[in-house]
Amino acid sequence: MSVWDDLEMLLDSPSSSVTVTSNARGTVKETTNFKVEEDVAALRKAIEGLGTTEKTLIEVLTQRSNAQRQLIGTAYQKATGRTLVADLKGETHGDFEDLLVALVTPPAVYDCHEVMKAMKGPGTTESTLTEIFASISNKQIKALSDVYHKETGRLLVQDLKSEVSGDYGKALLILAEGKRDESPNVDTAKAKADAKALYEAGEKKWGTDEEKFIDILCHRSVPQLRQTVIEYKSISKKTLQESIKSEMSGHLENLLVAIVKCVENLPAYFAERLFKAMKGAGTTESTLTRILVSRSEIDLMDIKAEYKKMFGCTLYNQLESEVSGDYGKTLKQLCGQDG
Repeated sequence: MSVWDDLEMLLDSPSSSVTVTSNARGTVKETTNFKVEEDVAALRKAIEGLGTTEKTLIEVLTQRSNAQRQLIGTAYQKATGRTLVADLKGETHGDFEDLLVALVTPPAVYDCHEVMKAMKGPGTTESTLTEIFASISNKQIKALSDVYHKETGRLLVQDLKSEVSGDYGKALLILAEGKRDESPNVDTAKAKADAKALYEAGEKKWGTDEEKFIDILCHRSVPQLRQTVIEYKSISKKTLQESIKSEMSGHLENLLVAIVKCVENLPAYFAERLFKAMKGAGTTESTLTRILVSRSEIDLMDIKAEYKKMFGCTLYNQLESEVSGDYGKTLKQLCGQDG
């Protein structure tokens, strides 16, 4: 049975909330004996010496929390007159450079830059926008929107309007407003009514009322939607995910399925994204970097556990066979070998 078919676990799986922001389940913790001057000196030696000592860069940056890396960045600039980001860009390249820069970037700024990258250029990378907006909390959306405004002078929602269209655009723009209900209370009667409305808007009807799906899935709270997923299964022969897949297509289908997966089991959603990034010919390094960096202080331990459960091997071992060099070493350091 697939992890997505096991609706029983929804009743007792607190780790799946999109709003979890404690770092208890992260693989990266604050280092206790933190001496910022020593770290700055080590990084300077690694960068300014003859040839860059990648080993030092990896050790220092993967074993400090993001907040500690910010303190290192400030002290580094004070000591050298240069930013750590500029020096890392000058001394490293490719995926390794992107990964180190991601590590020293504050989370909201990193999220914002990933959204900007997805919007830039001739096509829009919908898969990145879907992953980010389906999985983060209102607070994170507000923080990334504030950074966007500060850096561009424009509103993110306005700029997204010119990048995404149709029903997918409608749904994404609702999520980007960051106004999902975040009340912890569950109204079972409302969940039953929503499940019935979804059933009637999809399976039971000739043609699909996409607006109804968008409205419910983009506005209701995570606990409320989990109850709705359970109620849906009791009136339909299909799970809500299966219904969306059979009723819709393209980017809208991907976004609504992602929302349901994040509601049901957020770590499993990310485990699956990691698996797909490494499957087949070629590896999507940008996805590996984004998930391992952004979840390393939130729930990467849970993602690793789900990965092993779903795919029968450890995330660490999979990384070992898929990514190499300093980039691979850094990712494995963030992942941690246990399980």
